[in-house]
Amino acid sequence: MHQEIRLHGHINDSIEYFATVASRQAYRSYFFENTSDALRIFSPGNEIVLDDTRITHRGNGGSFCEYMFGVDQPMADLVKGDIRNRLVLYGATNEANGLLQFTSHTEGSQSYERVFFEGNAVLNYFFFLSGSVSGSLREQQEGIVRLLGKLLKRSDHVGTGDDAFLVDEIFGLLGHRSTLYLLKLIHKKHRIYHDAFRALYERYRAIPDAEFNRLQAMAAELGIDRYQQERIRIDVMYKSPGNRRIVDEYRNILIDCNRKGTISTLENARLTRLKTLSVRNKIPEALFYTLDGMLKHDKLVDLNEQDYISATRQILEGIFFQEQQIDASIDTLDMINLLHAKRKASENRDHTFEQILLETGKTCDEKTRDGADTSLLESFSYIVTYFDRYDNASANINELSFMENVTLSEAAIRSLLGDKKAFAELDSTLFAELFFKGILENKYLGQFGRKKILCLQEGLASIEEGRLTVKALQQRLTDIADQERLYGILLAHVKERIRNFYSRYNTRAEQETLRGEIAEDLQAKGLITDDIPGDLFQDVVVNIKKEAIYLHNLLPGIISTRDAALREDFLDNSGLDRFYVEELEREYFDLNNLDMEDLYQIRKGLNG
Repeated sequence: MHQEIRLHGHINDSIEYFATVASRQAYRSYFFENTSDALRIFSPGNEIVLDDTRITHRGNGGSFCEYMFGVDQPMADLVKGDIRNRLVLYGATNEANGLLQFTSHTEGSQSYERVFFEGNAVLNYFFFLSGSVSGSLREQQEGIVRLLGKLLKRSDHVGTGDDAFLVDEIFGLLGHRSTLYLLKLIHKKHRIYHDAFRALYERYRAIPDAEFNRLQAMAAELGIDRYQQERIRIDVMYKSPGNRRIVDEYRNILIDCNRKGTISTLENARLTRLKTLSVRNKIPEALFYTLDGMLKHDKLVDLNEQDYISATRQILEGIFFQEQQIDASIDTLDMINLLHAKRKASENRDHTFEQILLETGKTCDEKTRDGADTSLLESFSYIVTYFDRYDNASANINELSFMENVTLSEAAIRSLLGDKKAFAELDSTLFAELFFKGILENKYLGQFGRKKILCLQEGLASIEEGRLTVKALQQRLTDIADQERLYGILLAHVKERIRNFYSRYNTRAEQETLRGEIAEDLQAKGLITDDIPGDLFQDVVVNIKKEAIYLHNLLPGIISTRDAALREDFLDNSGLDRFYVEELEREYFDLNNLDMEDLYQIRKGLNG
C-alpha cells in the first residue's frame, strides 16, 4: 500500500496547484521547500520550481493533460479512439517517421500562459519519478514511456483531475521503492468560465442571447481572451454525451478516408447524414469544421452525383448509425426529403435510387439476422410503407393523366384518399406537391388529362370536407373520360369527312350541316346513341382549323427558318395537345419526304 502527502496552494489569483508525493513511506519524505518567491518540489536529480510567472523543471518526467477538442494531435493519437490525453516527455521530440527521439536535455521552463495555451486550458499535470527508472536521463525518459506512456495517454482520471484515483493507477505500475511526484496546475479563471458555460449549455443547448452576454461580460471581467473562450466552449460542447457519439463517428469516418486518400459516395453520404443529425441535436457546426480542417475533408471529396441521390444515400445510410447509439431515426423532414428524391428519380428514370433502396433493405435484413436491433428493420419498414403509398398514388394519377379514356374506380379513389391522409401527416401540402404540381406543369399533359387531374384534386378535397361522395367523384371522372372518347371519335370522323367529301365548315350553318351528317354517320355505326354535344363539336372544329393553320402556314416557315420559338409559342397558346401536334409533324415530314433529323433538331432546340 502506498501513502500520499498532498500540498495545496495558490501561485496568484489565476493559478492554483496541488503537489502530491506518493510512495510506500511518503510520511518520511521531505519533498518541497517554500521560499519567499518560489515553491520547489524535488527529489535527488529532479525538481519542479513554481514562481509567480512560470514553471521550471529539471531531471526526468514530463507533463500531461486531457486533449481539448480541435487541438492539433499527432495522427498516431488521432486514429486511436481510446487515446484521450496529451503526453510530453522532457527532451523528447517526434521525428518525421513518427518515432520518439529522446535526449538528456530535459531542463526547461514555461510561462503559465504557455502551459494553459499549449496544453489544456483548465488543468495540466507535471511529474517526475525516483526509483523504477535508472541510467542517464535519456534512458530514464525511455523507461518512463515504456512504463507509464500507455496509461497516461488513456486514463480517464486525467480529465477529471481526480488525483487519488490517478495516483492509484500510476503507482500500480511502479516498483515498491519508487516515489511519484505529481503536480497539478489549475487555471482558476478558466475553470470558472468553463463551469459557467457548461451549466448554461446543459440547461439550454441554444444559449439565449441575454445569458450569453452575461457570460461574455464575466469573461471580460476575468480577463480571458477570445481564443481561450472559444476553445473552452467547443470542448464543453464536444464532451456532451449526445454530441460526442456523433462527432466521434464523423471523425472515425474521416480518419479512414484520410488514410485511403479518397472518399466514396457511401462515406460522403454517412458524413452528410451525421451533419444532418447534428443540426437535429443542435450540435454546433464548429465541431465538424474543426475536424474537416484537421483531416482535409474538402481535398478528399471528388463526387459527381445528383443532389437527390446524395440526399437519399445519406438518409438511408444514416439508419445504421443506430448501432453506434446515435439517434438517427427517420423523422418527418427525412421522409419528406426521401419522397421528393423518389419523385425526382422517377422523373429522371434514375434507377440508382431503387438500387440504393434495395441495398439498404438487404443490409438491414443481414444485420437483423445477425442479431442487430430490430429498430433497424422498423425504420426501413417505415420508409418502404410510404414508398408503397407513393407508387400506388403515382401509378393511379399518372395513368389518369396520360392515358386516354381512363377513369378511376371507387376503390382506387378510396385508396388515394388513404394515401393523401398518410402524406398529410407529414405535411399538409405534400400530396399536391408530389402528385399534382409536376403533372400540371408537364407540357405533354393533354386537355382531357388536365381536366381529369383538376377534377380529381378538387374532388378529393371535397370528399375530405364532406361536400362530395366517392361515387360522385368517380362519376365526374367517368364523364370526362366519355367526353375524351367522343372527342377522339369526332375528330377522326370530321377530318375524314372533310378530306373525302370536301365538306365546308367555315360558317355556322355549314358547321351545323356537318354536325348533322357526322351524327347520322356515328349513330349508324353504333358509336353514339344521343346527339353530339354542341360545345364538344365546336371544340373539334376549332382545333381542326388550328391544325390546318399550323400545317399549311406555320410549320413550313418553322422548318425553313428553324424558328423554334414560333413553334413553342403555338404549342403553348393553341390549346392543342403536344403529343397530337408532334404526331402531325411526323406525318407532315413523311408525306413531304423531309429529313426527320431536321424535325428532331427543331424539337431539340425547343426543349433546349
